Amino acid sequence: MGSVTSLLKMFRGGAAAPAAPVAEPRQTLTRRSTGLLEFTKAIQGQEGLCLLDLGPTSATNITRLTGLGHKLYNEDLLTSSSDPALQVRTDDGKSAFHVQQFLADNLAFDHPMFDGVLFWDIADYLPEAAVKPVVERMAAVMKPGGVLLAFFHTRDAGPETPYHRYHIAGNDSLEFQPGSRFRLQRVFNNRHIENLFKGFSSLKFFLARDNMREVLVIR
Repeated sequence: MGSVTSLLKMFRGGAAAPAAPVAEPRQTLTRRSTGLLEFTKAIQGQEGLCLLDLGPTSATNITRLTGLGHKLYNEDLLTSSSDPALQVRTDDGKSAFHVQQFLADNLAFDHPMFDGVLFWDIADYLPEAAVKPVVERMAAVMKPGGVLLAFFHTRDAGPETPYHRYHIAGNDSLEFQPGSRFRLQRVFNNRHIENLFKGFSSLKFFLARDNMREVLVIR
């Protein structure tokens, strides 16, 4: 792995949860997730897989995934993308997101190493300029046959739809906690999603509750 200047954490099977996890909001909701069930099936029955969680650090996810004997890396891409230093002025005086610096500071892996990625719904909240480069970086750092789980809001979701933190509660169930830090930036339809992951082997769609669409992507 190359030099990583952002805050990246790696947890091994059997490792303890971090000493000072991020404070959790109190309100917690639960729902069934077919996409998570398919992701779980893909990583069960094996040990020593390398997984990547792109959401905020979750002690629940760490315990569950390392308990299966896997290594878990964590990078909170949305928090990283909100760094004011990444907003730069162009020659015409407009504000622009510094994609190159963002990718230099995040996901700085130099070879395919991940068997599974929890992408969650970050594509709906990332700055526009970062979405496609982040997915391309995922294609570069995932092993062939690796599995990625992504969530997308449907067209019925409005701009005030809250951002959620996701915690794995079971093989097919998620606990999620709404927050207000990030604002929904866009809504993808199926064709947009297919184009976004066009360099991958296959996609499988699941319609979920709460105006969400779940997608299982195979590298």
